[in-house]
Amino acid sequence: MPKLSLPNIRTIIAVASGKGGVGKSTVSANLALALAAGGNKVGLMDADIYGPSMPTMMGINGVIDQATTPLPLEKHGLKIMSMGFLVPPTQAVIWRGPMVHRALTQFLSDLDWGVLDYLVIDLPPGTGDAQLTLTQTVPLNGSVIVTTPQEVSMIDARKGIEMFKQVRVPILGVIENMSYFIGDDGKRYEIFRHGGGAKLAQEYNVPFLGEIPIDPKVAESGDEGLPIILKHPENLVSKAYMALAKSVISELGTMVAPKELPKLEL
Repeated sequence: MPKLSLPNIRTIIAVASGKGGVGKSTVSANLALALAAGGNKVGLMDADIYGPSMPTMMGINGVIDQATTPLPLEKHGLKIMSMGFLVPPTQAVIWRGPMVHRALTQFLSDLDWGVLDYLVIDLPPGTGDAQLTLTQTVPLNGSVIVTTPQEVSMIDARKGIEMFKQVRVPILGVIENMSYFIGDDGKRYEIFRHGGGAKLAQEYNVPFLGEIPIDPKVAESGDEGLPIILKHPENLVSKAYMALAKSVISELGTMVAPKELPKLEL
């Protein structure tokens, strides 16, 4: 299947997880903002047709009138597209695979994204129609696998890694979300086991991109439409996302040598 021609988008990154509930969309949003913090032009595409979450996380409420408001929208310095801009949050999208395929390809080919250094695509959980459409039709430069330390999460993350290997999309690495939290006593507590993400990365011989700690401010910020990296830039979680962006750029530099990749100054 021929890939879409997207000459104005320099680098496309897919953020994936085999399982829902691991914080993949939160990682996608904050990674995009961390990349933009380095002076890069960044887009964020919510590819979860059935359960879009970017409108809430980015503070964009209500259905958009496409006659008066061009898509993608701009917020927090990002260009953003989501199915959630087109249908009310209470309306179920009941589509078969071909409709999902058509919507996702139109999000990329029919909208004016302008010139971007990075486009971060937040994939839905699993290995279904959306993932197949994007891996077969989009020139992905790499993928980031999100997991939590528990074995139940890593079982499904393995499926995501296997999928990307089969479709020959480079795996930039594994990021372990909800890795630990820092108590009021200043001590580190690992409530979901230890080292699962690093173990998974070692198992597949891919980079381990680091750990994202747990903090109630992450959920509070996301619900307010102002991701933690913007609302609490000095928070430990925000610093972890900045480090993640730096690691992603570093890995892209080893995989996409022919292209001159933008740099992120921390």
